[in-house]
Amino acid sequence: MTPARPHSLCLLILYLTVGNGQDGKFSGPLKPMTFPIYEGQEQSQVIFQISALDAQGVTVEGPVPIIIEVKDINDNRPMFSQAKYEGSVRQNSRPGKPFMSVNATDLDDPATPNGQLFYQIVIQLPKVDDVMYFQINNKTGEISLTLQGARELDPVKNPSYSLVVSVKDMGGQSENSFSDTTSVDITVKENIWKAPDPVEIMENSTDPHPVKITQVQWNEPGAHYALVEKEKLPRFPFSIDQKGDIYVTQPLDREQKDSYVFYAVAKDEYGNPLSYPLQIHVKVQDVNDNPPSCPSAVTVFEVQENEVLGSSIGVFIAHDLDEINTINSILKYKIVEQTPKLPMDGLFLVEEYEGKVQLARQSLKKQDAPQYNLTMEVSDKDFKTLCAIEINVIDINDQIPIFEKSDYGNLSLPEDTAVGSQILTILATDADEPFTGSSKILYRITQGDKEGRLGIDTDLRTNAGYVTIKKPLDFETAAISKIVVHAENPEPLVSGVTYNASSFATFTLFVRDVNEAPAFTQHIFQAEVSEDVAVGTKVGNVTAWDPEGLEIRYSLRGDTRGWLRIDRITGEIFSAAPLDRETESVYRVQVVATEVGGSSLSSIAFFHLILKDVNDNPPRLARDYTGLFFCYPLTAPGSLVFEATDDDQRTLRGFHFTFALGSQSLQNDWEVSKINGTFARLSTKHTGFEERAYEIPIHISDGGRPPLEGTVNLPVTFCTCVEGSCFRPAGRQDGIPTVGMAVGILLTTFLVIGIILAVVFIRIKNKKDKENVENAQASEVKPLRS
Repeated sequence: MTPARPHSLCLLILYLTVGNGQDGKFSGPLKPMTFPIYEGQEQSQVIFQISALDAQGVTVEGPVPIIIEVKDINDNRPMFSQAKYEGSVRQNSRPGKPFMSVNATDLDDPATPNGQLFYQIVIQLPKVDDVMYFQINNKTGEISLTLQGARELDPVKNPSYSLVVSVKDMGGQSENSFSDTTSVDITVKENIWKAPDPVEIMENSTDPHPVKITQVQWNEPGAHYALVEKEKLPRFPFSIDQKGDIYVTQPLDREQKDSYVFYAVAKDEYGNPLSYPLQIHVKVQDVNDNPPSCPSAVTVFEVQENEVLGSSIGVFIAHDLDEINTINSILKYKIVEQTPKLPMDGLFLVEEYEGKVQLARQSLKKQDAPQYNLTMEVSDKDFKTLCAIEINVIDINDQIPIFEKSDYGNLSLPEDTAVGSQILTILATDADEPFTGSSKILYRITQGDKEGRLGIDTDLRTNAGYVTIKKPLDFETAAISKIVVHAENPEPLVSGVTYNASSFATFTLFVRDVNEAPAFTQHIFQAEVSEDVAVGTKVGNVTAWDPEGLEIRYSLRGDTRGWLRIDRITGEIFSAAPLDRETESVYRVQVVATEVGGSSLSSIAFFHLILKDVNDNPPRLARDYTGLFFCYPLTAPGSLVFEATDDDQRTLRGFHFTFALGSQSLQNDWEVSKINGTFARLSTKHTGFEERAYEIPIHISDGGRPPLEGTVNLPVTFCTCVEGSCFRPAGRQDGIPTVGMAVGILLTTFLVIGIILAVVFIRIKNKKDKENVENAQASEVKPLRS
């Protein structure tokens, strides 16, 4: 587009301002515009073109399209296509799946709320327990069952239902919306999607497979069927076709699996389930295809000799893999052979159906045969199996132990014979079967040893009895004892057999006297006293006695601190010096008891004296606090933490110290505050401290009974800090010379050393000069003498 000249444009604008519309022409820049008009026109949209002309009638711009849209208003009510609808639904249909629909139309624009329809079920008859069995899609009009309806619809109870359905325009959200209603009659049909009765299939069938066994059917034609396994099997032997017929695809073996449970499902064309799965139960019927089996290669029973007739020897139970409690698994038992046939054949019988083996003809003797072998025939309806049984004859305890001699004579032992010593060997024999409970012998002392000083151990191989010392012998208590020993079996004797004198033996024990050392009544004696007990206080006592009745004298050993003394006659122990728990909280010494006369034998016991704490130590600082400092100059008040302790015994809750400044004159500069029972904080109250060391007296009280107090000096230094550490120049530290002083001292030292060396050098030189003069004078005199 060619823009108008500036002069023409002005005329155009003016023209538009003054003359617009006077000659029916429009001029000036134009843009596409939309002019709304209202319904009543024949068209929903009108389009025309407009051009802009200048004063000479020349087109300056355009043509430009003008679009006029006709807007819809809600002047039409929705109308159902039918005054009455009829439909049907199957019992137990899937909830939410539509089974019918209603339809309404509205002449208003469907793209506007005027034509948006909203469906609703207004009435359901009958309405059981005020529960809605039906629901409608409020946009599409599709009707389906609710979850409650899917569960409870029953054509026997209510074969039909009537609904009143309404439809509203404006989406049902406006009070000015139009509406219409229709009636819907619904017939409830019986559900034919039901699980079939359990199916029974004979195992090992020889019929051609697959074989139809049952059928399922969906309520409507066109369903797609499938089977779903309940348990994962190596091979699933069932299938279903699209008629709903279910087949077994191969012969089944009841002994491998006696029943199957799986599910049949029906799906629509999109693969969605039409309803819940149906459970299919298949039971495999048994046929007699398994012979009886023996419980083991050889079944072993035991029977005692002399058992009475009819005694049960054991129950023989064979197995059959066929189904129990059927004719296929009923077993019969029969003994077909006995080896050996001593003393006769037919010694045993078996109950035909229970398998109980019994003694049939006479009691057994192990001398006749220690073992019998039976062949048992086990049969069911069609099969027979032979099984082996071994019966061992067990010896009974009908023989008593008999000692080789009834009296083992006299046995003399010193009373200090060591515990565990073997002092005698005894022996009894038993005629029962060796190495059984009937022939094993146990020895028991029945008289002469109430104290249990002796014990007898049996050799399991030889039945010999070894008499040993179990407790120390005592001449003073029992010098002579007549010991009676009984030999018996661990198993009871059979009826009519009893122990007699042959099962008893004796020996006499003489205990010789031996001089024994005194014996304390206990190995460790213990007492407890306060550490501040007065010297000479009795703190404990010990007691000993001598087996021979001799007098005893007591003495102490290991009293390294000299804290105790003992009464030599009574054994009473006294304090001999001040005690100190902080030095030793438990003082341990040995007490020696020595017999008076005889061999002067002695014994040792221990005496432990536990010292209870008293508050006899003042509080003190827990460690050396020589490194406490503040950085100088102090920019703000600061604080330091310190700890106190006490050499006395700490209580269960620890120490409980109180802290205070040791001088009233320091209260303007310092403050002490308690943190807990052992820690406190020293704080400055201002920042105007000198760069030097301070000694702050701290008063500490322990709160004991009686309370003890102490004053400690806490050294604190104000110093220049370098990288967080206290730094003091050499010239500033007390007692250490400055660099100038050090150089002066060094020069003075050198000067003194130089003076000393000069004096020594001069004196040596003068001495040499004097010696030279004397030598020269001597030389001058010598010629005169010659």
